Amino acid sequence: MRGGHAFRVMQRQGRQRGDSTFLGAEIAELAIPGDLSKNLLRAASLSGKLALMTLAEAWEEAHLEAVDPRRIGLVVGGSNFQQRELQQTQETYADRLHFLRPNYALNFLDSDLCGLCSEQFGIRGFAYTLGGASASGQVALIQAAEAVLADRVDICIAMGAMMDLSYWECAGFRALGAMGSDRHGQQPALACRPFDANRDGFIYGESCGVVVVEKAHSAQRRNLNPYAVLAGWAMGMDGNRSSNPSLEGEIHVIQAALSQAGLQPLDIDYVNPHGTGSIIGDETELEAIDTCGLGHALINATKSITGHGLSSAGIVELIATLLQMREARLHPTRNLEKPIDPSFNWVREQAIDHKIVSALKLSMGFGGINTAVCINKP
Repeated sequence: MRGGHAFRVMQRQGRQRGDSTFLGAEIAELAIPGDLSKNLLRAASLSGKLALMTLAEAWEEAHLEAVDPRRIGLVVGGSNFQQRELQQTQETYADRLHFLRPNYALNFLDSDLCGLCSEQFGIRGFAYTLGGASASGQVALIQAAEAVLADRVDICIAMGAMMDLSYWECAGFRALGAMGSDRHGQQPALACRPFDANRDGFIYGESCGVVVVEKAHSAQRRNLNPYAVLAGWAMGMDGNRSSNPSLEGEIHVIQAALSQAGLQPLDIDYVNPHGTGSIIGDETELEAIDTCGLGHALINATKSITGHGLSSAGIVELIATLLQMREARLHPTRNLEKPIDPSFNWVREQAIDHKIVSALKLSMGFGGINTAVCINKP
């Protein structure tokens, strides 16, 4: 809640080339639990290790060891999320293919994370990955909720996997004009600034998140107190391959999620937006929020603290919303010095106390993917 950060010129091997200075927030050290399989960890990518570690924490907190493994499902949000390690392997073994590690045949598949997690935790229901670009985490949550409602499983785990960028993806995002920062390249702490007039694109951040979705009576059997009630959701497409946002598409999913939740706009007292720091995206999102009658709600931008996790963003920011709901306190929005629209109810550079009753979480992705989720305090 203090708004700390880890932004700097990225140091992880394979993130820079030549004189590049791509900025981001990298995880400093992996505190791997001792009860995870060393054989699995030895052959896992960084994305795989973080998936196992994150799921281990959620598994223990939700007491999933007490659940029939055939009634547990897993949806991993993300695609092409192991690019850096794949690129490094290809460069290392380009001239000596006979020495290529056999596990490469597993690692290059996104479904490798499903295999790692299902073997470690004994999941026997179903497991699959899905790609929704930067909306992948929230799309995974929606799929998990619908699987539980359809009684395919009693519990479904929604994971936003870590997208491990190499210098190729960083260069591509910069060429597209999506990734910053030219303006704040010498001051990484100032570079990530969603909704600020001096923003110039998203700043990457390593992250992975897991949410456990189940019906109330299922959680009660294990004496669990839920973080929140998932009240409504919506997903819609713009019919547009490009990266530019659609006001109409964002309005549609907001209104559809509110309708499914049985909520009026005035019932929403907090909005956690997509808020990347995009020049066009931030303005479009605020217009959609205002058009839907949500301009009164408190707003902060989680990416200002974590950076943009891409495939993991939707789940990580939903978790931030759940924690803020439980703590009755909203985290600050770093670097929000000059909001592009000061009329909104911003949480700026200081955390504030607030008891969230009903919240809206927005998550969008390239290719015209729009999602919205409503959660209520239990």
